Amino acid sequence: MIDDAADLTLDELRHALAPAIADSAIFDGWTQAALTAAAEMEGVDPALARLAFKGQGGQSEAMVMITAWIESIDQAMARDLPPETLEGRKIREKIRDLVWYRLDAVAGQEEALRRALAISAMPQNARQAMRSAWQSADIMWRLAGDTATDYNHYTKRAILASVYGSTLLAWFDDESEDKSEARAFLDRRIENVMQFEKTKAQLTGGGSRERFSPVRLLGRMRYPAR
Repeated sequence: MIDDAADLTLDELRHALAPAIADSAIFDGWTQAALTAAAEMEGVDPALARLAFKGQGGQSEAMVMITAWIESIDQAMARDLPPETLEGRKIREKIRDLVWYRLDAVAGQEEALRRALAISAMPQNARQAMRSAWQSADIMWRLAGDTATDYNHYTKRAILASVYGSTLLAWFDDESEDKSEARAFLDRRIENVMQFEKTKAQLTGGGSRERFSPVRLLGRMRYPAR
């Protein structure tokens, strides 16, 4: 139950209610029905919940729910694995633990996640999906102690978003005990993160201004041209 829901800001209410919506989305999809069921389960006025998740900034109501769910996982990860908890571990161990935390967080909600990925893949939702992936990768790197402010800032986050996305697909398909195959896959992919300088060199090689750069695109999303 969410105590004093009426006293929360709409942002706070979205994040508090999002996990329950994900539970309902397993059966009802990311719909008004899931939103209403979650609100009633958490003791929140359904009318207030609908206001909190009203489509905004060109986003559909479903995408607002999905974004809030991702952000609630980001918040829980930052709370449970702060820098002081990760201190003393190698960078690769920090990244592995942070990525795996996110996978553990959605265990049991696979169907809701499948539906969320299908909605996020729609052309009208692609920009927000990329922004959410970038923000999650940014939080993971900051928790891992990254302080880069130059071009490395962007390459690290682009690579980690890719690692997380590919590991998520492997996790979905892994039927091994304790997801051991997905864990091994993640360990292999983390080598890509550790070699981000090599990847940066490939992305910024001769003539890169004439070639598409996903890192530059992500950078423009974070700091849009005025």
